[in-house]
Amino acid sequence: MLQEICSNLHKLLSEVVSDCKSKTIALSGGLDSSILAFCLRGKKVNAFTTIVKDFTSTDLVYSQLVAKQIGLPLEVQTVSIEQLLSAIDKTIQILKVFNPIEVRNAIVMYMTISVIKEKGNSSVITGDGADELFAGYSFFKKMTSVELQKDLERIWQVMHFSTKTICDSIGIDVEMPYLNDKIVEYAKSISADLKVHEEKGKKFGKWILRKSFENILPKVITWREKSAMQDGAGTSGLTSFFANMISDSVFKDKLHLYLEAEKVRLGTKESLYYYEIYRKYYDPPVSLGVSKYRCPECNGTIPSSSHFCRMCGSFPI
Repeated sequence: MLQEICSNLHKLLSEVVSDCKSKTIALSGGLDSSILAFCLRGKKVNAFTTIVKDFTSTDLVYSQLVAKQIGLPLEVQTVSIEQLLSAIDKTIQILKVFNPIEVRNAIVMYMTISVIKEKGNSSVITGDGADELFAGYSFFKKMTSVELQKDLERIWQVMHFSTKTICDSIGIDVEMPYLNDKIVEYAKSISADLKVHEEKGKKFGKWILRKSFENILPKVITWREKSAMQDGAGTSGLTSFFANMISDSVFKDKLHLYLEAEKVRLGTKESLYYYEIYRKYYDPPVSLGVSKYRCPECNGTIPSSSHFCRMCGSFPI
């Protein structure tokens, strides 16, 4: 049974990726994009990776390894703090949120998609959807199979992908093989205990995906721990950057101001920085939409089934 599932998943993904028309792929060197890259062997495709020059990043060595292994041309975009701050402004304007985690992750994709567009490309392949379908997030590993299945089903109802919004804004098409109807349908049929499973005494998310491609991927890629885009590219360093940039007194005064005037509770200096960019373009969350379901931190509207606020990142709610 396991061998059959792995064989089917491998075949389906290979077929879906083979049908992709894009000549570029956003490659982080993580499991998801690496699988897609290996499925693209033999096709004339260029890979793009973005890292931040002044912060610690992990993606570069892995993306270089994958690209070298399959002979994939790789262009590495190394960005400065100044470029990063400009990208933050554009990303918040596009996504209409000030959620630090989403912003830190999305600016990586914004910068990657932007350079792909600048190079004259009209479309890109990304690895979006694998974490949601195959249980890639670290918090899934703490759940029982029953809890995991229930939470996955909830996530499938509310999942969204910033990449699509960013690509639409920039004017480039995006192909997301993991979100192809054939892959989605098959992924949903795989039992939860094959998505989070032990391998040599250690629990892994996306276990069945790893097993399906372990014979063609380098082991360091197959069993690489889940790394958020912000960590791989280095944008997680923004948290300490803003903590040092904004003084404690300014932070304290503005926390009080926005809580009193706009009913927004900001927990970090980073979230304050993002909120003030957000407010350059949009009204306070409390004045947007009509709903009885509101985030207790920012007063933005939330779906009744959601456990977190996409607007500000509050979790759990």
